[in-house]
Amino acid sequence: MATIPGKHHEDLVEAAGMPVGSGVSKSGYDPRLTNEDLAPLKKQQWGSYNIFAFWMSDVHSVGGYVTAGSLFALGLSSWQVLISLVVGITIVYFFCNLVAKPSQVTGVPYPVINRVAFGVLGANVPAIIRGSIAVAWYGIQTYLASAALDVVVLKLWPSLMPYADVNQYGFLGLPLLGWCTYALLWVLQAAVFWTGMETIRKFIDFCGPAVYVVMFLLAGYLIAEAGWSAIDLNLGEVEYHGLDAIPVMLGAIALVVSYFSGPMLNFGDFSRYGKSFKAVKLGNFLGLPVNFLMFSILTVVTASLTVPVFGELITDPVATVARIDSTFAIVLGALTFTIATIGINIVANFISPAFDFSNVSPQRISWRAGGMIAAVGSVLLTPWNLYNNPDVIHYTLETLGAFIGPLFGVLIADYYLVRRQQVDVDAMFTMSPTGRYWYRKGYNPPAVIATAAGAIIAVIPVLWTGGPGMHEIAKYSWFIGCALGFGVYLSLVKRR
Repeated sequence: MATIPGKHHEDLVEAAGMPVGSGVSKSGYDPRLTNEDLAPLKKQQWGSYNIFAFWMSDVHSVGGYVTAGSLFALGLSSWQVLISLVVGITIVYFFCNLVAKPSQVTGVPYPVINRVAFGVLGANVPAIIRGSIAVAWYGIQTYLASAALDVVVLKLWPSLMPYADVNQYGFLGLPLLGWCTYALLWVLQAAVFWTGMETIRKFIDFCGPAVYVVMFLLAGYLIAEAGWSAIDLNLGEVEYHGLDAIPVMLGAIALVVSYFSGPMLNFGDFSRYGKSFKAVKLGNFLGLPVNFLMFSILTVVTASLTVPVFGELITDPVATVARIDSTFAIVLGALTFTIATIGINIVANFISPAFDFSNVSPQRISWRAGGMIAAVGSVLLTPWNLYNNPDVIHYTLETLGAFIGPLFGVLIADYYLVRRQQVDVDAMFTMSPTGRYWYRKGYNPPAVIATAAGAIIAVIPVLWTGGPGMHEIAKYSWFIGCALGFGVYLSLVKRR
């Protein structure tokens, strides 16, 4: 097997933590499109449990807890919420299987498989969009994990409380203690990532189950304090009945799909490691419908019990464990949720930009370098200011999120309806003008046009929230973008 020429070839390590050469780089592959991180895998060894653990890490976090709890506070009855959850997570499961197959069959990550639809150079369009979204959320998730760690630090050393006050010791909107915990978690995440995909696999195999243990312990403690009769699956008053509940249920379904839209889009970055598509599908089934429903029910049980035990509804798990009169319980709970948030951050927001940015310039940016670009960028965004300003989040992250739907629609339409699941792997790594995926100067106009059209229309209700009905329509921006990307792409391809 030939190697790829390059000034810093020794840094082009394979993403799965194996020696250089685990990606099969053939002699005809163009260096401008190839490194060992992007080339088709030599071995695909992940089983169903590894995929299951991936989804556990993605769900079992502070953000997942709050999202699941919020569904039960929409004014719906518990059975209406459960129906919405089942429908929403089933849609996610179905779409994840669609995205998983092309990367599992070819052994290449998300930005590379996009070369089939967008062109060998045009694939950088979806790569940069997805990578940018991941960078912003990476910083926010790191901040949330550091906030959980702050709880532990202040419980053990109460004298540090002044350093948690942004007005006394603050810089750029974050107190000194926050800077220290953020920096610590930033370094820890980078260290886990730097060791490679195999270490990440082992890390996420641990994170998801660990949160379940703490959640069950927390629920057991609250049940012991309040009794079984205090459990209530409605976190608020039931306000909607009959047909009036349908729009709210549809909004809940959209919320579930939107929550998973990021990792769902680039799930190929992980499914490529699956030893078979059957194993990936089983892992998806266990990790999505089964796991998400169980976690959601456990979440609402825990949240509902905070009312009789603490006298108020607490939807943040870290805040819940902080109210327990036990230093050990607080430290165990907060550390577990910190680790879990690190887990979701690495799988959802670190690995994606690592591949995406590496795809832009494979010989200059290795998988590791791409990840570090994302890590540095996440600090420069001062994510704590983003998170504390809902308007900024709305106009930046949701605007970028509106692009995810069209990217998904184009990829699925191309692979299943245009290519009929037939992909020339070698053609994804050639810059020859006669190459199958060269199109027009490396770009496929229908894919670019479909993405732009879908994103522009989908983002209108996100930005124009004051327009008639726009606030409600904005909930479905992913579906709107996906349908438009799918439809426009197919119509343009057929016309050509």
